[in-house]
Amino acid sequence: MPVPHRPPPYAVWPTLRAVTTSDYAAYIAALPRVLAGAAVLLRNDEGLVLLVEPNYREGWGLPGGTIESDLGETPRQAARREAAEEIGLDVEPGALLAVDWVPGEGRPPITAYVYDGGVLTEERLKTIRLQEEELLSWRLVAREDLPRFLLGSLGHRVLAALDALEAGTGTVELVNGLPPVS
Repeated sequence: MPVPHRPPPYAVWPTLRAVTTSDYAAYIAALPRVLAGAAVLLRNDEGLVLLVEPNYREGWGLPGGTIESDLGETPRQAARREAAEEIGLDVEPGALLAVDWVPGEGRPPITAYVYDGGVLTEERLKTIRLQEEELLSWRLVAREDLPRFLLGSLGHRVLAALDALEAGTGTVELVNGLPPVS
């Protein structure tokens, strides 16, 4: 089968040169915005999930936070950096367990990435040092108790990530913490 004819890349250069830097900046500024965050799912030897309690909002969460995409940070790098900042542990993120599209009112939607952070030994748990500017405490929580601590779509997201981890099914796509409806 013949390959369709395409003009060489340089054939469009005159058109591209006509676009000014300010035109491009205006175009980029008019694009929709999406926030992005990344977290690690950490467990102990018994399968309890490590949660952190932030001081700036209600509920608990996984160690994680905003992806500094303006600085070129990737979701995986952000998950590692945030774990180091929030709990003082250098955690190499493993498999990507979940990607969640979370629409919101009064803010742009959020894309949330959850990575497998692995299992922490008792010795490693003892070395946790909280980022006092953002966190009040941490605790280990059984799966069945997670909905009491994790509000809204976050609770569904963490349970879906645990399911993906346990089943070995790979990354799960979510919308507001639930499988998308076609």
